[in-house]
Amino acid sequence: MKGVVRTPRHSVGERPFIVIWEATRACPLACLHCRAEAQLTRDPGELDGADARALMDQIASFGKPSPLFVITGGDPFQRADLCELISYGTSLGLRIAVSPSGTPTLTYENLAAVREAGAVALSLSLDGSTAARHDAFRGVDGVYDWTLDGWRMARALGLKVQINTTVTRDSLHDLADIAAVVKREGAMIWSGFILVPTGRGEQLDSLTPAEVEDVLHFLYDCGAVMATKTTEGHHFRRIALQRTALAESGEQPVTGPLYASLIARARELGVFDGARRAVRRPPMDVGSGRGFVFVSHTGEVHPSGFLPLSAGNVKNHPLPDIYRGSALFNSLRDPSLLEGKCGRCEYNTVCGGSRSRAYAVTGRTLAEDPWCAYSPPGPPSPRFREPRPAPDTESAPQEMAT
Repeated sequence: MKGVVRTPRHSVGERPFIVIWEATRACPLACLHCRAEAQLTRDPGELDGADARALMDQIASFGKPSPLFVITGGDPFQRADLCELISYGTSLGLRIAVSPSGTPTLTYENLAAVREAGAVALSLSLDGSTAARHDAFRGVDGVYDWTLDGWRMARALGLKVQINTTVTRDSLHDLADIAAVVKREGAMIWSGFILVPTGRGEQLDSLTPAEVEDVLHFLYDCGAVMATKTTEGHHFRRIALQRTALAESGEQPVTGPLYASLIARARELGVFDGARRAVRRPPMDVGSGRGFVFVSHTGEVHPSGFLPLSAGNVKNHPLPDIYRGSALFNSLRDPSLLEGKCGRCEYNTVCGGSRSRAYAVTGRTLAEDPWCAYSPPGPPSPRFREPRPAPDTESAPQEMAT
């Protein structure tokens, strides 16, 4: 099953594949799931321009090819120096993507400016197939239209666009309709974000492991006609391995009623009509602290934006030192430390479960992922490790979250 899952070209203990920086928490939206619990005004303690440039110097010091650098928020357009910072990072050789909110700041002028400054990709959120659904989730009327307009303008400007969809109790049965919108509008990739109950997301109803399993199988099937991935859905890599093995043996996966309804609705909407992708996009084997690092608006270094444990601050210690030397990060890179069924699972070297969700639900970073439906058959042998390396990030800015 070579090539079913990709691994970074370089050791994830030495350098991350992706660095995400929360440029600000300022954002006019009131999204129901917001991990940052965004606020209307900027925090006076956030990294200033000099701090941000120093951070980018640190990222560049990891060496070539540099990690993909994603500027997120809040809404990064709330920073007047956004384009200046993009330009500086680009001059260092960083590949930069921006993740703005769907607000009135998502204008042609602003998008053209970040493109001119050197940004190569954009990620936008679509959490409902209609204005009523999406705007209710985002807490402000008009967000759906601003998002679609920004999406179309970004593509016209030559920016690659990733679409992120939060999978919640409210969006479960809308996923096929959202897939139809993504296919119609066109995107570099569609990412299904499996909810982590942290921040405002603590107030949302939990999903069941069976529902998550059905969603992952549905996203896998959508991957035949559009590039798909998951965020905090690391067992998608297990699904890819299992589905490949089943296809080779001519067997069908065991799925539930949610999967059946999503597939039926997607077929009704024509999601699977037309040409199939010649090559299915393999998921990337990275995770919290293991190829992925998040820097908060104040400089705190976290394994993920959804795992609120700090390993240090970039104002006091260089990011490479924190990433390579932190006990927290090193523990997350050792699958032998995983607890429960994640520790027993034969797929844990390419999955390992969501450490963010484990911590949010149990308070333990190494606990089993409580939303995984898979039951390992026995001791974790043999382990799966895919030999295929990922392309250098200089030529493939596809991974904007994990």
